[in-house]
Amino acid sequence: MKLKLKPAVLIALALVAAVVVAVRTDAPAQADDGRYSAEIRRTEYGLPHVSAKDYGGLGFGYGYAFAQDNLCVLASWVVTLRGERSRYFGPQAESDDPVRPVANLVSDVYYKSVAESGVVPRLLAQRTPLGPSDELRRLVDGYVAGYNRYLEQTGVANLPDPTCRGKAWVGPITATDLWNNVLDLDRMVGIAGMKEYVVGEAEAEGPERRPAAGSNAWALGRRATRDGHGMVLADPHFPWNGIRRFYQVQLTIPGVLDVSGASLYGTPVVQIGHNATVAWTHTVSHAQRFNLYQLDLVDPTSYRVDGRAEPMGRQEVQVTLQDGTVMDHTLYTSRYGPVLAAGPTDKVAYALADSNAANLRSADEWLAMARARNLTQLRAAQSTYQGMPFVHTLATDVSGTAYFADTSMVPHVTDAQADRCGKPSPIPGLEEYVLDGSTSACLWGKDRDAVVPGIFGPGNQPKLTRADYVANSNNTFWMTNPSAPLTGYPRVWGKARTELDPRPRVSLDMIAQRLSGADGLGDPGFTLETLQATTRGKRNYTFELMRPDLLKLCRTSLELTTSDGKQVNVREACGTLAKWDGRATLDGQGAILWREFFTRLQRPTRPGDPVFSPWRVPFEAAHPLTTPRGLKGDDPVVRLALADAVLYFQTNRIPLTLTPGQAQRYSSIPIPGCTEGEGCFDRVRMRGRLGTDGRYPEVDTGSTFMMAVELTRGGPRTRTILTYSLSANPDSPHHTDQTVLFSRGQWVTERFTEAEIAADPRLTTAKVRG
Repeated sequence: MKLKLKPAVLIALALVAAVVVAVRTDAPAQADDGRYSAEIRRTEYGLPHVSAKDYGGLGFGYGYAFAQDNLCVLASWVVTLRGERSRYFGPQAESDDPVRPVANLVSDVYYKSVAESGVVPRLLAQRTPLGPSDELRRLVDGYVAGYNRYLEQTGVANLPDPTCRGKAWVGPITATDLWNNVLDLDRMVGIAGMKEYVVGEAEAEGPERRPAAGSNAWALGRRATRDGHGMVLADPHFPWNGIRRFYQVQLTIPGVLDVSGASLYGTPVVQIGHNATVAWTHTVSHAQRFNLYQLDLVDPTSYRVDGRAEPMGRQEVQVTLQDGTVMDHTLYTSRYGPVLAAGPTDKVAYALADSNAANLRSADEWLAMARARNLTQLRAAQSTYQGMPFVHTLATDVSGTAYFADTSMVPHVTDAQADRCGKPSPIPGLEEYVLDGSTSACLWGKDRDAVVPGIFGPGNQPKLTRADYVANSNNTFWMTNPSAPLTGYPRVWGKARTELDPRPRVSLDMIAQRLSGADGLGDPGFTLETLQATTRGKRNYTFELMRPDLLKLCRTSLELTTSDGKQVNVREACGTLAKWDGRATLDGQGAILWREFFTRLQRPTRPGDPVFSPWRVPFEAAHPLTTPRGLKGDDPVVRLALADAVLYFQTNRIPLTLTPGQAQRYSSIPIPGCTEGEGCFDRVRMRGRLGTDGRYPEVDTGSTFMMAVELTRGGPRTRTILTYSLSANPDSPHHTDQTVLFSRGQWVTERFTEAEIAADPRLTTAKVRG
């Protein structure tokens, strides 16, 4: 999508109407004895195990270890959070947001306004749970001190990563930077993902959204596992570059905290992981996080609510450019939140209300979950903080109980209210998100058990507890377990009885085959080893569902006509697809040919035209796991798609047997897997089409931190793989070492206990102080 930026960009962000409280967030806090101290032990693949006597020291060790591996990524992101990218990199260059990159000027206007709005100081001035706990504050302060200590000792000119060595934009960070990072993470699928609509003028065709971050997650209970143990499979799908990468770590305060797993860069808490008795993971929930409110304008800077005029709030923001000149921006807001630059007329404007606009509680929630000894305590942590920004939670404990919940931040909008208050959307694709802002009757509702007004409380959230399993692959709550469908929740949570995408369907089929023993991996039921093996299958589910009809097409039509009228012989292509086993392994001959054919079935349609469905048997809500299926082999669209795909291979002399190992890479390492639409469990994504050289652009999204953990009475047994490896530094020995393992389908045996860590022959130990 293109953005048109005006000399003075109209934007609005949620300004906080509160008394300014003096909170020293930039002062370097210290431990009780005036110093920080931590021990950093590293095992194979450079994995850090950080231990300290208190939270301040633990944060210090974590920040120090992270800076050793990934200082440049966080340093660049701090420039973003401070709204200074235009100054260092130019206003029109693309920002470093890996999920939703925009022009630097757009980014700077947005983040400057956030930093100057007072939202973070206001939250820091509040007591827990609305504000951070003392433990979390000390952890954050220590992390900042540890990062800065490493930078001071090393020097900008001597940084090991050439990405930022000697750069003027590298410097010490502050606690405010880290709090702003937590806030931005929580806003990622809300206002932070709508920057250009807040700041710029979007083209009329609507948002050209990149696919949202995804994930797979299974929590297996005692009836699904061979030995009656609880197990968790974590497979988050996030970007492979930038600030939304995961960093693997173990954090220990003896007798207080001992958690192992992964943190998103710049956050000092484990978000996906386990301790000795509990394991959990997350998938992105597709529930709504925000609403647009249509404002009934009195004039350009005021609007009516319940018949009375209300003035918009106003904020002035300045952005410094590379040449030292300053651009001024006037910002407006409403009682609901920012007034969008997109969609205004002389009669109406639109404001964005984000349920995560003032949420820092997620970090405390993850910290409390890490201390939980069982599912009861984990649920209590979630009910106390209610800060989970946009993800489902799947968890288990040593009792072998499987737990699913969408405890995320969801606007309190009932179906009746949505029907009564609905208004046309100014942005295509957001038709269900717009409410009438001219009446207070359309304000978000309140639950008595909600920690803040305007969101659904724990008593109204989708939840399921089972002894067999719960699973999610970014589908709604409905098919968490097909034996116990969840229904009866407002549409804002997502819709029940709707078609499952191929990835959730193959996920549930993988579980069903393992529980029946039909997958060829031995006796029914999961073990840690079969859990790992299941994920290595690389099944392409759309090919499985369409293969019989495709082969029928091939038997009857060896000459097909392309979109431009050329005749093409598909005999060889059909032979290749007939021989392919339907798995997107490195050597899967036919996997890329199928992808190019299947992708062409998803051809765009003109506005108003019905979307073409290639399925021969349509979806039936009564049969969600077996429909849709089959291929409309006689449909001209299907025949054109196959002809066009084959012609592309032939014209560019690309072998029809092209494999994933030949076509898709990361840092020159071949990567297995297929794409979201094809129905691969551990999907990959490349930002672009297959080139004439038979290569895709580099893989930039897919499985990230994979964790298979079995909770036994004797302690956890865990296998992990960090797909892009620990360090973003291209000169680090740990830049791609785990990527090579991932390419081969291998895992790392986690070292969790003191004995396991001490037994590693590659163990190194360092004590750090500050």
